[in-house]
Amino acid sequence: MNQSMKKYFIIFVGPTLAAFFIAFVIPFVMGLYLSFCDFTTVTNAAFVGLSNYVTAFTNDGFINALWFTIKFAVVAVITINVCGFALAMLLTQKIRGTNIFRTIFFMPNLIGGIVLGYIWQSMINGVLSKFGVTMLIDPAYGYWGLIILMNWQLIGYIMVIYIAGLQNVSPDLIEAAKIDGATPWEILRKITIPMVMPSITICLFLTIANAFKMFDQNLALTGGGPSQKTTMLALDIYETFYGRNGFEGVGQAKAVVFFIIVTGIAMAQLLFTRRKEVES
Repeated sequence: MNQSMKKYFIIFVGPTLAAFFIAFVIPFVMGLYLSFCDFTTVTNAAFVGLSNYVTAFTNDGFINALWFTIKFAVVAVITINVCGFALAMLLTQKIRGTNIFRTIFFMPNLIGGIVLGYIWQSMINGVLSKFGVTMLIDPAYGYWGLIILMNWQLIGYIMVIYIAGLQNVSPDLIEAAKIDGATPWEILRKITIPMVMPSITICLFLTIANAFKMFDQNLALTGGGPSQKTTMLALDIYETFYGRNGFEGVGQAKAVVFFIIVTGIAMAQLLFTRRKEVES
């Protein structure tokens, strides 16, 4: 960076840094402090130590929401990435109409979560009604309903990212492997997947983050029912903070724990997959 650029560096970076501190850093620090307080507004907070965290971790609803979210995230991340990668492989072949299919598969990602939730609620309950049940009869129906909904919404988006990665795989490399007698499975495992590891890193990060942060779809599809057995972490935090008077501090403590869990898992995934990128 030359001297003239250094001179005006703060002018260009300053507004962005100011916005970052105002919109993220300051609210985060305030939220962290409020998680140790009993409060109804930020002006009447009373420090209570770790009692909010103790209440959160002794709350069965929070623990159930945590395990339900983990089980949901594991299945959703695997199915979305496998299906998205398979579609990307299919739509990078020399077949007619690939651009149309790419557009069709991507379109669900443009629909809002609340709208998707109510659409799929109507469709799934319509099918289940033929058997005399609804999603609120058994939490298993709600669980798989959420899996189907998230797959339908995100597979096309993830597919586009994988397509971008697959287009960087050299056809000459694939052809050379075929000449050497490599099977399609060996080509996929030893050439294609290592070459698209940067795309895999991005897609895993996005699907993990979206799975753990799911709120709109959970609220619209099941509302946590039956008996809060399909409540995910984001919805549980919302209901604690806004639905129970005097539990604002507990809700804030849950939010901090939620942030730590999601950040820890996402960072671990990034470190693991980036290490694989280097090895590849």
